[in-house]
Parts: sequence; C-alpha cells; structure tokens
Amino acid sequence: MTRRAPLAGLAAIAIIVIEIAVFVGVVKLVGLLGAIGGIVALSLVGAWLVPRQGMRAWRRFRHAARAGTPPGGQATDGLIGLIGALLLAVPGFVTALIGAALLTPPLRRYARGRLDRFVQRRMSALMAGDLFGPRRVRVRRTRSGYQPADPVPDRPARDTRPAAIDAEIVEDG
Repeated sequence: MTRRAPLAGLAAIAIIVIEIAVFVGVVKLVGLLGAIGGIVALSLVGAWLVPRQGMRAWRRFRHAARAGTPPGGQATDGLIGLIGALLLAVPGFVTALIGAALLTPPLRRYARGRLDRFVQRRMSALMAGDLFGPRRVRVRRTRSGYQPADPVPDRPARDTRPAAIDAEIVEDG
C-alpha cells in the first residue's frame, strides 16, 4: 500500500460530499426532477462520448505508429479525452463540469502537457524518446556562469557556450 492511498480515499470522500452539496443546491434552484434530469442528460452525453473518444484516440495512435512518428502525444491526448468523457458519464454536476472542461481544446492541451511530463519522468529516457520523440532540454546559466566539475586545462575558467541547446537524452544499456 502506498503512502498516497489514504489521500486518494480522502479525495474520493471529498468529491462525494461536494457532489451532494452541489446536487442539493441545484435541487433548490430547479427542483428535484430538473436536477435528476440534468444528471441523467449529462451522464447520457458522457456515455455517448466514451466510445467515440476511445476510438478516435485509437485511430490517431495507429496512424502515428504507421507513419513512423512517436505516438506518445496522440496516446496522452486520447487518454485526456477519454478521461473527460468518463467524468461526464459519472453521475454528478462537478465531475461533469471537470469532464466537459477536459474536452475543451485549451484545457486538453494543458492537461496533455502535464500528463506527458508526468509519464516521461517515470520512464527511461530511451523509452520516452521512442514514445514521445527527442526531448528538448533547456540549460540555464546561473549568475556565476557554468562551471564544470573538473576544469579542463585548455578551457577558460568561464564557459562561453549559449544558454540553451537542443539535445537528445540517450541511455546506454
């Protein structure tokens, strides 16, 4: 059991409590039948979107793999769309709002970038390169400049290389 499991349980309980509070507020605004009708309608839209988002993601992933381009971006984009559709399918106004937000292009791009970085940090550089393509690495200088750990006699004390370089990370073995 991981250390995050209790936090996941508390988060699930918090989501349920928030959903109930929002449902009660909606019932006060539109009545019980309107609130139930809204939840049913949102869940039906989510259930309709789930297979479509899944198939769209699968087609884009296969197309990228056949074209010889790294399919990781299409995989994470499809996963974000599928998660959004699943959240819409779950009964509740808050989860439906989050799911609908994940289906909008700006938030979907943001979530995709975050998921890409999360996945890449947890896999080897070689595997991440195969799945997502070469990484772009930004090197920043400090105020004192770049100082190698073991100074090379032929090199001046202060390195004059540019502040940013394009690089590909490769692991041996």
